[in-house]
Formats: sequence, structure tokens, C-alpha cells
Amino acid sequence: MTLGIIAAMSEELEILLKDMQLDSSTTKAGMTFNKGKLWSNEVIAVVCGIGKVNAAVCTQILVSEFNVDKVINVGVAGGIGKDIYPGDVVIATNLVEHDMDTTAFGDPHGQVPRMDTFDFKCDSSLIESANSACKKVGGFNTFTGRIVSGDVFVADVEKIKWLEKEFNALSCEMEGASIAHVCYLNNIPVVVIRSISDNANNGAHMDFEKFTPIAVKNSTSILKEMLLSMN
Repeated sequence: MTLGIIAAMSEELEILLKDMQLDSSTTKAGMTFNKGKLWSNEVIAVVCGIGKVNAAVCTQILVSEFNVDKVINVGVAGGIGKDIYPGDVVIATNLVEHDMDTTAFGDPHGQVPRMDTFDFKCDSSLIESANSACKKVGGFNTFTGRIVSGDVFVADVEKIKWLEKEFNALSCEMEGASIAHVCYLNNIPVVVIRSISDNANNGAHMDFEKFTPIAVKNSTSILKEMLLSMN
């Protein structure tokens, strides 16, 4: 089994590469795909870049060129749920592209036209593995639910409240739904895990320089526990 790991931040990948028995690095579409063993698992680890198109291209390359069997995406996100604070972790059960808007044709916000699903679901066994890993790591609160993605940095409180009301979303970011979308099309199990940096809905904010090492530590620890459980 080969596992594809998509990181949002280069800092996260740097930490992983230190623990990785690297076999090769290949650059495709401007992204570096690192192949090797990580905690006894065959993995391809890559930073996808910002936005849905970068994330989708990256995921399809993992599937088509590297034949990954599962995909784990870790990164950062803004909180939406009022009980979610910086440093907490959200594990997606499903994801929606909140900036998809064909409501003029009668579709609900987020529906990809002519797609046979509204949301893109994460794999139940990977969700369970991520939850178990979060419990073992500890030191933060863990939530499971919907994450929404769009090619927009959402900082407006009213927009945050709309995302909560319209989608019942726990957090928002810019890549996860497109990764899950590509995995859905290819029938590849996926899970999206997000460390929360701020929440305009409850006024919570953490300085990015302070938050980055927390996010990197959490995601690395979660990934390690997940991969160890797969051995």
C-alpha cells in the first residue's frame, strides 16, 4: 500500500522528511513528490500549494503517476464553529466547495453541477484512525464534521456566519474539498485533517508565527500515530 500525504505548509513536509527514508524526489507541475518510507509505510509526500486547482492537480498526479492507495491531507484552517479555538483540530467527515454557485439554475450553494453527490465524504476507517491518533497525542480538542473550501481567504464575520448557517461547517480553508473531489472521482479513500489558526466567529486569533509550530507539531504527531497504526 502506498499512502499519499499532502501538506499545506513546507514546514510540515520538512519535519516529515527528517523521519523519512527518502528513495527519490520527482518534480511534476512545479511540485516536488518525495517517495520513500515513513514509519515503515510506503509514502509519497508533497506540498500542493495554495488553492483548489493546485490541490486538485497534485492529488490527480498522486493517483495517476504514483498509484497511491489512500490520501491524507493535513494543514491549517479557519474555525467556524463557536466552540472551536486556535490549536484545536478538525477532522473532516465530508467536504463542500462553498464557492461553487449555480443557484441561478436551481442548485443549492456548493453543488457541483451534474455531480451525483453534494459533498465529498472522507473514508470512515481513516476518520477513525485520525480520531484515535488525536486522542493518543492529546493536548488539544478534536472535532469531526464538515469542512468547506473555496478560492477565497475568508476573514469577514458575516461570511463566516453564512458558511455556518448554509453548510453547518466547522471550518473553512482553500484546498481540502478539491482533494476530496479528486479522490471521489478516482474512488480513493481520503481524510482531511485541519489545525485551527483562528475563528472570526468567536473572536479567537493566534499570531501565525506562534501558531505555525503548534500546527506542525500537531499534524506531525497525528500522522505518526496514524501511520504506526497501519503497520
